[in-house]
Amino acid sequence: MAAYGSGSLISFEGIEGCGKSTQIILLAKRLRAAQKEVVISREPGATPLGAKLRALLLDPAYSPDALTELLLYLADRREHRRQVIAPALQRGALVLVDRYVDSTWVYQGFARDEVEPSLIEKLNRLVVGDDWPKLTFVLDCPAPVGLGRARERNRETGVEGVADRFEQRHLDFHESVRQGFLVLAKVEKERFRVIDADREIETIHDDIWREFSLKYAIN
Repeated sequence: MAAYGSGSLISFEGIEGCGKSTQIILLAKRLRAAQKEVVISREPGATPLGAKLRALLLDPAYSPDALTELLLYLADRREHRRQVIAPALQRGALVLVDRYVDSTWVYQGFARDEVEPSLIEKLNRLVVGDDWPKLTFVLDCPAPVGLGRARERNRETGVEGVADRFEQRHLDFHESVRQGFLVLAKVEKERFRVIDADREIETIHDDIWREFSLKYAIN
């Protein structure tokens, strides 16, 4: 079991609109109530350079091939790891990150099927070193559910009718992304926890807290 309270990286993965951000906030609130230092972050866009890369990567005006897309995400991840993740882990913080190494394998490798998974693995390891997630939650829901939530989110935030480059992709692509995360979870059962995200927010959080507590031996 991992040591609770020492530096640890926990990632949240899933399709667009699966509820990662909401669940990260709920987990962070509970951990902070227990007097733990928690750092919330995301990819892409967690650093000044990353913010510029995020704007490019999500802009529907651009359509880079899978390898170009991969390299841009890795550049963002390198800065993210160097400026945010590594310092927080060294302080002993719990880092909760919205997307990380597994999104790269799924989106640019599995779903687009244009870059060898072995190459993605090598480049990910080069970029993040030992700063690999100790625990990864996959928030799983059908693609129509996730995309419906993403559209609702856009309406609530005043950007109705605006979708980023990934949200605009065909439903089959998003379902392929979903299946990619499930494949990873089957291969690496020790790290991954698949959570049914097609339920009430508090019910999902309860399951996440239960799995977190088991991993970190919290009574």
